[in-house]
Amino acid sequence: MSILQLPEAHPETILLDWHATLVDTHDAMYHAVDDVLPRLRELELWDNLLDPDDSKTIEDAKLLIYVKDHNRLHPKIVAQRKISRTDIFEVLFGSDQDAKARAHQAFDNAYKKYVEDVFPMEDGIREQLEHLRALGIKTGLISNRKRDFLEHELALVDGTGWEDLFDVVVCGSDVGRRKPAPDMLLKALEALGQRPSRNCWYLGDSTTDVIAAKEANITSIFYNGAGWDQNWLDKIFPDTIKHPHRPDAVVGSIAELTDLARLLLAQHKRVERARN
Repeated sequence: MSILQLPEAHPETILLDWHATLVDTHDAMYHAVDDVLPRLRELELWDNLLDPDDSKTIEDAKLLIYVKDHNRLHPKIVAQRKISRTDIFEVLFGSDQDAKARAHQAFDNAYKKYVEDVFPMEDGIREQLEHLRALGIKTGLISNRKRDFLEHELALVDGTGWEDLFDVVVCGSDVGRRKPAPDMLLKALEALGQRPSRNCWYLGDSTTDVIAAKEANITSIFYNGAGWDQNWLDKIFPDTIKHPHRPDAVVGSIAELTDLARLLLAQHKRVERARN
């Protein structure tokens, strides 16, 4: 089943993920994950690791088995730079919310040692975000980061900082549950005085982003900056009873997101004119 399709509704608000969607902080992220994985027994997380038989995909099972055998990620996974720490913890701990919360805390403690430069994922992202705001679309930033980490990175990016580009910023430390729970998205909408609807889009690069959007009852846009092919997208979004969540649309760049927003807004205006 293809998921390269159009959303059902035009955007009034677009919420955006941070790491690997807007900015590249892979080096610091993987260094911090490398610090956490050898400490799983010390952190009393070893017994919480998922059984590989319960993994969503064969690839997830392979990652899990490798971590159990080597206490680190496979070098190929690090070299590909395509999986977030949130998805790594989802693969390792599944639905165990307590284990994931403790893993994220250990990650945060390690991450602060590595925060340095922050680079845009693509050229021209500031201009694209400015275009969205010029269209009358409210924008929000969502990140599993702790607030002090995110604010530090937000001020560093592009050498100028992007604090002025968002109407609301919600971090993992602002809510009781991080993604894939919908808490951060719902908190952002509440701060904007909006109810969850298909007119709110959430753009993110991971399966946890898609799940969070679906659980919040808003439109999910998958950012395929990693260049996954359609076969791989169908694997990570299998549309099964156990794993039913699939994005409403897929974009390969922030410019494509802007074009998609313009297209849906233009369609909405044409419909409104026809009704009047």
